[in-house]
Amino acid sequence: ECPTNKACQNFKCVDPCPGLCGVNAECRVLNHIPTCTCIRRYIGDPFTECRLQPLTIEPIVEEVDPCDPNPCGPNSNFPRVIGDRCECSCQPQMIGSPPNCRPECNVNSDCSSDRACINRKCQDP
Repeated sequence: ECPTNKACQNFKCVDPCPGLCGVNAECRVLNHIPTCTCIRRYIGDPFTECRLQPLTIEPIVEEVDPCDPNPCGPNSNFPRVIGDRCECSCQPQMIGSPPNCRPECNVNSDCSSDRACINRKCQDP
């Protein structure tokens, strides 16, 4: 009738741990049965040798800015990141779509013959 942390050997209650576990392992007796486990932060076979667990180095994930370099072109609003893409829009008074935002006209010849280029818009003179 041995306590639960001892084992009966040759009709005597003894500690069954000495010499049982390997390097960097510890022994625990539960219900007369010895068990070896590696000490904290160590891995391996606890009956032979446990070695220090290598540090896991998380890879550095570089944030990618889809708006760098700016794909919107001239005459566009400042780009906005939406999820993993870049959203571009033309400035007010500009026509077309990025990256080809442009004024309606620069000179009178850009307008029809009955219109004139006034403030970069084709208007009735």
